[in-house]
This record gives sequence, structure tokens and C-alpha cells, in this order.
Amino acid sequence: MKTETKEKIKTLWEKTVGAFKKPNKKMIAAVCAVVLIGAAVAVNLIFFGGAEDEAAAEKTGLAVDLTALKDQENAEKRDASVSSDEAEDYFATVSLGRKQARDEAMEVLLTVSQSADATEDAKAEAMEDMNRIALDIEREAQIETLVVSRGFKNCVAVINGDTASVIIDSDPLTPGQAAQVSEIVYEASGIVPANLKIIEKSSG
Repeated sequence: MKTETKEKIKTLWEKTVGAFKKPNKKMIAAVCAVVLIGAAVAVNLIFFGGAEDEAAAEKTGLAVDLTALKDQENAEKRDASVSSDEAEDYFATVSLGRKQARDEAMEVLLTVSQSADATEDAKAEAMEDMNRIALDIEREAQIETLVVSRGFKNCVAVINGDTASVIIDSDPLTPGQAAQVSEIVYEASGIVPANLKIIEKSSG
């Protein structure tokens, strides 16, 4: 991550610690909400990008720096396909961005859940959100494993609430394959096809 992103995370951390020095239920709840929204924005930027998401990321102060990823994605849009090595790099970058966003959110939630100054409600909410994130990670791994087992070389899945995005190395994705992916996502997460976004990234 760049220095600017690290400074934003440091600022959020300092605000969190400051909130605990003077126990205030509303303050702690607000901090937890900011952390969760920030994590969601960071993940959304990977898959749904856009000015509104960027503005929200600035407000939360917990956005992952995805400039390089967006530049790469724009370049890929200009080409119908990319080389195998470039495709590998793209999937690795997306996977890393997802992991960083989740790790940052889990770190702050863990701090809240273990703080002696946090309210019991705040601790319970933090634990609930940590369990939800862990479950999403498990479901994403299951989706990726099953998709790859169907013959696809690369796959990255991201679950966000009742929606999901799945990036697949395909050239192109046939209707039958799309139906298979939709079925896998539904069986693994309960997310219906209408709330699923399949993104194709061809390695040529």
C-alpha cells in the first residue's frame, strides 16, 4: 500500500483508540460502522469501481489503494485478450486486494472485541461481523474451488452481503458455463443469479 493509504488507516486507528479512552456507546458504535463500511467500500472498488465508491472511500478513510489495479483493468478493456502471464498477475492482484481489505477490517474488529473499554453491545457486534467475514471467506474459497474444478484456469469470488462477483478466466463464457457458475454460487452461498455478477478476463 502507498504511504497515503497507510496514513488513512493510521488516522482511523487513532480515532478508534481515542473513542475507547472515553467510553461512549454511540461513539463506539459509530466507529464500528465506519470500519465495516470502509471494508465494504474497499472490496467494492475492486469489482464495481466508480466516482461514488471513491468518494465514499475517502469519507471512511479505509480504502485500499487500487489505482494500479484500475489502470490495469482499463488497459485490458482496450485489448480483447491478455497474455497468460498478465492474466495470472491480474487474478493475483485482485485476490491480494480482497485479502488486504478483509485483514484490515478483521484487525480493527478484533481490537473492538477485546477492548476493556468497549461496551458489551459493541463487542458482540464486532464478534458477529468477524464471524460473517469468516463465513464469506469460506464460501468464496468453496466457490473458487468448484469453479476451477469445472475446467476454468483462474477464478476469484467476492461476496458482499446478498450479492457476489466472480471473475473467471474464460474466452468466452458460454451460456451453459454461466449457468454452471450461477448454480455453484447459489449452492455455496444462497445468492440468487440476479444478484451475481460474472466478469470475464480472457488470457487469450
